[in-house]
Amino acid sequence: MSQDFKKIGIIGKYANTEIGSQLCALSDYLLARGCEVHIDQGTVDALRSDFPNANNISREDMGQLCDLIIVVGGDGTLLNAARSLTRFNVPLVGINLGHLGFLTDIPWDHYQDKLDEIFDGQYTVEDRMLLQANIIRDGTSISESIAFNDVIVHKWEEARMLEFSTTINGKFVNVQRSDGIIVSTPTGSTAYALSGGGPVLNPALKAILLVPICPHTLTQRPLVVDSESVIEITISEEGHARAQVTCDGQINLGVTAGDKIRVSQFNGKVTLLHPQDYNYYQILRTKLHWGIRL
Repeated sequence: MSQDFKKIGIIGKYANTEIGSQLCALSDYLLARGCEVHIDQGTVDALRSDFPNANNISREDMGQLCDLIIVVGGDGTLLNAARSLTRFNVPLVGINLGHLGFLTDIPWDHYQDKLDEIFDGQYTVEDRMLLQANIIRDGTSISESIAFNDVIVHKWEEARMLEFSTTINGKFVNVQRSDGIIVSTPTGSTAYALSGGGPVLNPALKAILLVPICPHTLTQRPLVVDSESVIEITISEEGHARAQVTCDGQINLGVTAGDKIRVSQFNGKVTLLHPQDYNYYQILRTKLHWGIRL
């Protein structure tokens, strides 16, 4: 696959107030390549900066207008960008300002060389799945969100366990007492699910991962199911702990006893572009320190 990228969007990390100089340098680089540059309005507002050589536009307009979007920051910034842009199916490239990320895999120090490769057609394309979470109360959906990494049902501000039941495709699995449960995409298998003892899944897999959080019954183990599965988690009427649903660690949805959380594959995807030498297993070795002698 090769595409001529001319209209480029830039999204920067909101919390990094010193990112302005990097975004200006990136904008100048893109302009020198003859690109039309558009900066995310939310980034401009957060940084309280002005980019005179670029157009400030909304995420909505960016999704409709741009044929490539560059995300500068960390994995959290890319998660946010992916959720807001998935319906436009615009490819994303991640540039990391700190340590190598699982998603933002291009180090800032090498961004020009790696973007040169991508603009010259030397890149790989990777499609990643997302999840959709619906909160159902008395048979009616009261709130919903999408997630790139994970949907987490967890206790809220109380040092006591949560009780809930789980079904998959309408078939009863169990009643569980724990701190909660993580429902993860393969992408999210290296996030909270990994800390909870879940397996690392190759991002290309079409699967959903369920990982219990500190279960009272120690035989509760992570479970991998087909990506077409519909998972329903019902908060027990008998439980006393308050619960919350969190998507990608960034969106919080409140739930009460009797509520049902329905999680399924979202009807959309995230398209990531990587440099030609991208190697997922090299990222795992680097991030997880595999093979390092202590």
